[in-house]
Amino acid sequence: MDERPERPRVWVSRPTFADVIARLEPHCDVVAEPAEVKFAPAELAAKLAACDAAIVGLKERIGAAEVAGARRLRIVANLAVGYDNLDVPALSAAGIVVTNTADVLNESVADFAWALLLGAARRMTAAERWLRAGHWHATEFTAWLGLDLRERTLGIFGMGRIGQAIARRAGGFGLRVIYHNRRRLPPELERTCCDAIWVTREALLAEADFLVLALPLTPQTRHAIGAAELSRMKPSAVLVNVARGGIVDDAALAAALADGRLAAAGLDVFEGEPNLHPALLALDNVVLCPHIASATHGTRRAMTALAVTNVLAFFGHGEHAGRPPNVVNPEVLARLRAAKPA
Repeated sequence: MDERPERPRVWVSRPTFADVIARLEPHCDVVAEPAEVKFAPAELAAKLAACDAAIVGLKERIGAAEVAGARRLRIVANLAVGYDNLDVPALSAAGIVVTNTADVLNESVADFAWALLLGAARRMTAAERWLRAGHWHATEFTAWLGLDLRERTLGIFGMGRIGQAIARRAGGFGLRVIYHNRRRLPPELERTCCDAIWVTREALLAEADFLVLALPLTPQTRHAIGAAELSRMKPSAVLVNVARGGIVDDAALAAALADGRLAAAGLDVFEGEPNLHPALLALDNVVLCPHIASATHGTRRAMTALAVTNVLAFFGHGEHAGRPPNVVNPEVLARLRAAKPA
């Protein structure tokens, strides 16, 4: 899709799997960062101005200012399924295609959501810290009491592919599954998700014993779980967030956990990452992890491979030549195709 005779220059913003990135080398000149760096906006703009394609992570926040001087840049491949770090309308206006890594991380994230749910319900991290501090409560019959799962209700807010993968795992725990989504799933798909039942958001909050968030962060979903929503949940409920920081009002959540208005939480994402609300750090009834739900060898390699495939396909190489498989703004790709001379 690129008329220039020179090879496209691809910038990779973070260290990843070198053997996977090497797939670009027969067709592109690759510049890969050797260490994790948090680029200032001006530094990021300079990096983008020097390349035709960029493979970036969530720490790169790219909008109109960062691409204003990037006259060569034609594709940004995000190493994530979510792309709230990218101002897609601004990139689209600049004629830049945006891709993500949807689908390859569904199962790993679903597994991790259950790890957080179980860890929070059974107070595992607090118990581990107690044990490491030299204590032992095994002889006290009523110590470290947690929550049973069987015959309780799992609520899922956001029933895309990750939400569906979370729901499919519920059968082994004997949980009833309810969900809220903008659109109800087809009945046959609900059946594969442990006979999941669509409910209103109000019913989801009121009925869920375990509420897992798996929805994207948008202006409409920011603080979708705030003080008012938390007040509608059961005091015995557990909240799990594997979606995005900002969907939950972390200050309101910390207050609810501290006051006993919510039993526990398991969080992999936070507002203002990498900073955490200090009140969360002081609590024993919350499991905290540093945004690692997709962090398995297989999944992170697959994410990198898909980003590489998207870039290669954009420049006309590989089995998806001309058709990157994960385009977020397909209208831009169509516009570029239409502008290309026959």
